[in-house]
Amino acid sequence: MKDVATQSRQPPLIELRLWRQFVAVAEELHFGRAARRLNMTQPPLTQAIAQLEAVLGLRLFDRTKRSVQLTAAGAALLPEARDLLARAYSLPAYARASADGEAGLLRLAFVSTVGFDLLPRWVRAFREQHPKVQLELIEATGDVQLQALERGEIDAGFILHSPGFAPPGLACQRIARDPLVVAVPEQSELAGKARLTLQDLLGQPLVIFPRRILPSLYDAIFAMYHACGQLPRVAQEAIQMQTIVNLVSAGLGVAWVPESVRQFQRPGVVYRSVPAGKAPARAGAGARSTQVLVPGCETSVVWSSASVNPALARFIAFIGKAPG
Repeated sequence: MKDVATQSRQPPLIELRLWRQFVAVAEELHFGRAARRLNMTQPPLTQAIAQLEAVLGLRLFDRTKRSVQLTAAGAALLPEARDLLARAYSLPAYARASADGEAGLLRLAFVSTVGFDLLPRWVRAFREQHPKVQLELIEATGDVQLQALERGEIDAGFILHSPGFAPPGLACQRIARDPLVVAVPEQSELAGKARLTLQDLLGQPLVIFPRRILPSLYDAIFAMYHACGQLPRVAQEAIQMQTIVNLVSAGLGVAWVPESVRQFQRPGVVYRSVPAGKAPARAGAGARSTQVLVPGCETSVVWSSASVNPALARFIAFIGKAPG
């Protein structure tokens, strides 16, 4: 509980009624006309302005029998008072727009691959259709997004994952699917080959993201190596796809990246699609090798099914209709 001394140091609360009366007198520069405009008599208006000046501790008007003029303080205060009243009058409409999802705050997190193309187009189009919704964009890896959703720090997130994966406890809508392609150093012998195979790549040093960032896609890539009877030679881990591509450019190894990363044209890197390979035949009568596919990946928007943010519902409906 605040003590009396603390309360006495707080600025006084001034009702909107006093600000309306101040603006009327300031614009009319005549107490009689201002009173008629406010549908009141002049004495209560004169008392109200005196009350406001007493609360502020300064004069707002210089008065004579023939004229009323704003003081320097009053003139400086007038545009601020007008703005205050305009915002107060707009609050009911804003509240209705917020309830309909046409206004408010929407916090969106995204992985870097979405930021190459899809997200910029969607954000621009959504802002054009819903200009009163404030969009707060946060770049974050998938693991960070899931933690932020659990803490209620974001409303939705765009995450990368292996096909069919859905984070438990969250609503999920797939927005894109990409095959994985391989990024190889331009100076390597691999870059000179017209066609790369899985066997060309399995023994190469690998640049990859840490498992905690994208566990489903990490496991899918490792499963591909294991199916071919190989263990990945992880040379370096990096969090962001741009960093992974930069490390490939430096010759540290090859990397499996979503096809959309091709848009990140980094000198010293070439991208190649890789067809399915063959798994070694297992021992036994009639054993035959099996086909090993290069995994794909998906991008989805995820959010809490318990969310009550109407602007989020608007956005989810929007991206459901937006072209990919």
